[in-house]
Amino acid sequence: MQMANLADADVSEEDKIKVMLNQSTYDTMNYNKKFGNVLPANYTCYRCGNTGHHIRNCPTSGDKNFEAPLRIKKSTGIPRSFMVEVDDPNIKGAMLTNCGRYAIPAIDAEAYAIGKKEKPPFVPQEKPKSIEAEEDPVPDELLCLICHDLLSDAVVIPCCGNSYCDDCIRTTLLDSEDHVCPTCSQSNVSPDTLIANKFLRQVN
Repeated sequence: MQMANLADADVSEEDKIKVMLNQSTYDTMNYNKKFGNVLPANYTCYRCGNTGHHIRNCPTSGDKNFEAPLRIKKSTGIPRSFMVEVDDPNIKGAMLTNCGRYAIPAIDAEAYAIGKKEKPPFVPQEKPKSIEAEEDPVPDELLCLICHDLLSDAVVIPCCGNSYCDDCIRTTLLDSEDHVCPTCSQSNVSPDTLIANKFLRQVN
């Protein structure tokens, strides 16, 4: 069935596909048998660089000592102003220009000229001394007797006159059923009787 315009034909999509396959000269079943072993005249083996055979049939495939020829890429798409000509094609990054000369990208040329900066030999650095060790120790008078940290909102308990953090001593008294002082064990010490230690608050 030959049709000039399949789009206008009043047939199903399956029939259109069958007509297209029948009209096509491409034989999907026998293509590899007919043309699989025929190589173009300008085909070059990617492994050895010679013509007349495919890379999978290259005679050097089993030769471990074989060194593949140097492959030079073409500088297609790179402006000449971005390239620097070189004489040695073995230079890393060398490309073949459309003039038949070798060149490398300008950015690579600058990198090769500068070279890698030599890193200094590894020298173990001394561990910095602890800042806390250099500072003078905090006097005991400025430390809370409960949390042993620097007094925060210092208050004086009236029973024994010791100073605590306001939050520490209030929590301790409220957690105790008899409101016992943690230092002198005096009972019935109300948190409302705590007195702000204005002197220590100014020091902190």
